[in-house]
Amino acid sequence: MSAQAPVRKPRADGQRNRERLLDAARTGFEEVGPDLSLEEIARRADLGIGTLYRHFPTRDALVGAVYRREVEALAGTVDGLLGDHKPGEALRLWLHLLIDYVAAKKLIVAALAGPTDELYAASGRLITSSIDRLVSAAREAGDIRPDIEGSDLKRLMSGFFGGAADPGWADSARRLVDVLVAGLRARRA
Repeated sequence: MSAQAPVRKPRADGQRNRERLLDAARTGFEEVGPDLSLEEIARRADLGIGTLYRHFPTRDALVGAVYRREVEALAGTVDGLLGDHKPGEALRLWLHLLIDYVAAKKLIVAALAGPTDELYAASGRLITSSIDRLVSAAREAGDIRPDIEGSDLKRLMSGFFGGAADPGWADSARRLVDVLVAGLRARRA
């Protein structure tokens, strides 16, 4: 019977380097585009290419990690928004953040070369869970109509993303989010 070795916690400097690489990759994709080289990412992080490869053995591993971090950060905003705002306003603000996420995601997705099914499925679950929590809270607070489900809002929002590559798309999508949320408001008797 073999004993399993305990999982080691990453060293603090290793974790800092990983975060620097992820930050450099995300901003680099925004500024340069999907063709940003790994060498440029390492340079922007002020680290050697060997450090990059120790953390991310392939380009897709790095790009996938950037993508995962972005969607986890988006999902991580739900508690704070619900704590700081009425649920209906939290929903509206989160949908604006979703627009920002989609705008950034199109650059990250363009940099992916390998299979993405698992990555997309995991991000889809996080986004669906976030929408469901926000819609449920807004419905319970009476901020939106009682017949609205998270799946309704997800279906509506999917139509917003069709022109995400078009100039001015994000500003238009934010205006449409505001129109959508106004239309979701519960009617007071």
